[in-house]
Amino acid sequence: RKKLKSTSKYIYQTLFLNGENSDIKICALGEEWNLHKIYLCQSGYFSSMFSGSWKESSMNVIELEIPDQNIDVEALQVAFGSLYRDDVLINPSRVVALLAAACMLQLDGLIQQCGETMKETITAQTVCGYYNSAGTYGLDSVKKKCLEWLLNNLMTHQSVGLFKELSINLMKQLISSSNLFVLQVEMDVYTALKKWMFLQLVPSWNGSFKQVLAEADAWFAERRREFGGDVAFLESAQGSAFVPVFAHLRLQYIISDLASARIVERDALLPSEWLSSVYKQQWFAMLRAEQDNDIGPQEINKEELEGNSMRCGRKLAKDGDYCWRWTGFNFGLDLLVTYTNRYIIFKRNTLNQPCSGSVSLQPRRSIAFRLRLASFDCSGKMICSRTTGYQILTLEKDQEQIVMNLDSRLLTFPLYICCNFLYTSPEKRADS
Repeated sequence: RKKLKSTSKYIYQTLFLNGENSDIKICALGEEWNLHKIYLCQSGYFSSMFSGSWKESSMNVIELEIPDQNIDVEALQVAFGSLYRDDVLINPSRVVALLAAACMLQLDGLIQQCGETMKETITAQTVCGYYNSAGTYGLDSVKKKCLEWLLNNLMTHQSVGLFKELSINLMKQLISSSNLFVLQVEMDVYTALKKWMFLQLVPSWNGSFKQVLAEADAWFAERRREFGGDVAFLESAQGSAFVPVFAHLRLQYIISDLASARIVERDALLPSEWLSSVYKQQWFAMLRAEQDNDIGPQEINKEELEGNSMRCGRKLAKDGDYCWRWTGFNFGLDLLVTYTNRYIIFKRNTLNQPCSGSVSLQPRRSIAFRLRLASFDCSGKMICSRTTGYQILTLEKDQEQIVMNLDSRLLTFPLYICCNFLYTSPEKRADS
């Protein structure tokens, strides 16, 4: 004897696919479905249609208007079918269309399932589409997850496709965040923005990502020749839309490095007032450190750390011993970072190791910092993470301090280390 089909499979096959004993026909997008009011009432959309004083409540054939371009026949088929079965297998490539159909039909369970599928399948290819759809259909938790993915992966998963898709508004949110996982230094954020702006302005360009920087530099050089020397690109009609994004660059950490400062001056993308005001700000910060005995931050000012901290990072490809410093002038504090035997150590180098710049000989220097550590799978999903939270660290000359001790179970390489630093105190206002 053949084994009897389970009840839910039987219901799905007999009532939904075969339409037996149907008491209502739904027509939409040129297709027809022979369905059952008692099943359709699980949908908020049909429940209110059948129970109210709508003319449709007594009709046997209903023509559905589908105003949403995202909804297609296949999505309606799965959405209607979900009313006749316990579980729905959602194909990630179809999830946005299905979410649109589920929202129109007010199928809360299916909406939730679409949201979970989206959160599990965020990649460089899906993240922007998911973010936009989550905004359209009110899935805040998906939107938040996409934003997190971009903050963690923007610098490591750059591609022509992703940069064309990233909107000005979304890029602004990423660049303004102190949680952006910056690989290397702030200058790398500037370089990424230059490539992104070029691809936004010339979306027809289709080379490999390795060629983008040279193409962007050539394209902006051509614009400079057109404008003459006095107008920065962001002050032009073409460039003005990008001002809100570039305004969130932390320029004080770009102009602290000579090679980077020269590139920014040469590119002439940024208004000259932006640069002159930050040069002035940094000059005063240096004078305070040199002549006013500013030994660095003494308390955690979260607002200052969120908005103005140096963002930098490093990828450790495999386990081993590493020692490095991030480039740029840091007011005489030469901070060496060491990773060894599962410890991360900060050392204030003064006289022990050679340093190319000037070194402060103050007995004590303080920094405010946060160190985050994470590893990701190949799609950019976080596997594990640790953070020190924001802290103040005071170091004497050549003193070293362990800032994190890692659990070996957490160690999955490559390992990404990301830091936020403040080397100087915020300037006291004249009236305080």
